[in-house]
Amino acid sequence: MLFLKRMSALVGLVLLAASCTGSNAGDDRPGTTVPSTPATTAETTAVSIAVAFPVTIQAGNGPVVLEQRPSAIVSLSPTATEMLFAVGAGDQVIAVDEYSTFPVNAPVTDLSGFTPNFEAIAAYEPDLVIISNDIEDMVATLGALNIPVLLMPAVLTIDEVFTQIDQIGAATGHRTEAAELVELLAVDLESIVAGLPVMDEPLTYYHELDPTFYSVTSSTFIGHVYSLLGLVNIADPADVDGFGYPQLSVEHIVSADPDLIFVTDCCGESLESVAARPGWENISAVQTGSVVVVDDDIASRWGPRTIEFLASVAANVAELRAGG
Repeated sequence: MLFLKRMSALVGLVLLAASCTGSNAGDDRPGTTVPSTPATTAETTAVSIAVAFPVTIQAGNGPVVLEQRPSAIVSLSPTATEMLFAVGAGDQVIAVDEYSTFPVNAPVTDLSGFTPNFEAIAAYEPDLVIISNDIEDMVATLGALNIPVLLMPAVLTIDEVFTQIDQIGAATGHRTEAAELVELLAVDLESIVAGLPVMDEPLTYYHELDPTFYSVTSSTFIGHVYSLLGLVNIADPADVDGFGYPQLSVEHIVSADPDLIFVTDCCGESLESVAARPGWENISAVQTGSVVVVDDDIASRWGPRTIEFLASVAANVAELRAGG
């Protein structure tokens, strides 16, 4: 996959730069720039760790000033964890929450971003904590302990994903790597969208969160991702209160007759189980075998792997169009 190849190249480049910079790696002196990695190919990209601390990050909890490059980061957000490692700040992360399952070398602990144990968090002596929800006043409580907190809430668009990656890069001293990652993701996004077959009529879809038929609308981030591929969401008309996560009736789903059905791997659903539901055997998506099981973690996080998710959906769209 194009994105994964590029990610591997980027990670390799970051590691190579770190090894070549020796004792200068992580040098946070203002204005210090580590020379770029000696070119081994004509396409070698210059990587610098130009550092400009203190930095001010415009986070969800307002402007956060980081006086120095953090070296003991606790991430209570799976998405932030993925961003941290993707920009090359993994070695600055000392602990992550129980749901931060990617990458595999993330230092997973029993810390929780939903039921925070402040004593346990503080025991790590972090110089930065990143969260996605200010549950139980984490910002204020950790702030009272002089622990900087970045609140990076869920986003609604790809552009906001890119902004948070840039913020993570700036907060950790990896501006260059973050900028390169965003550029790669943007190029891959453009390539995926441009590679889709021309559609006379847009395909419709149903994204199932669980077997009780809760779904998402186009006003959510995942709905936004689908819309980038020109898909029409059958859940939109059912979201009368605008919440974004309506529970659909079976009658609504069957009547809407979606061309594609996406179920997450959380609940053991499959083409066979969906087809076995009473009345569902006549839905177009079932008849064409277009019931797609998606990775719940990737689909529910707004991190770098969103492009991987988008590419997989695009492949399903292209396959369906080719078969039609």
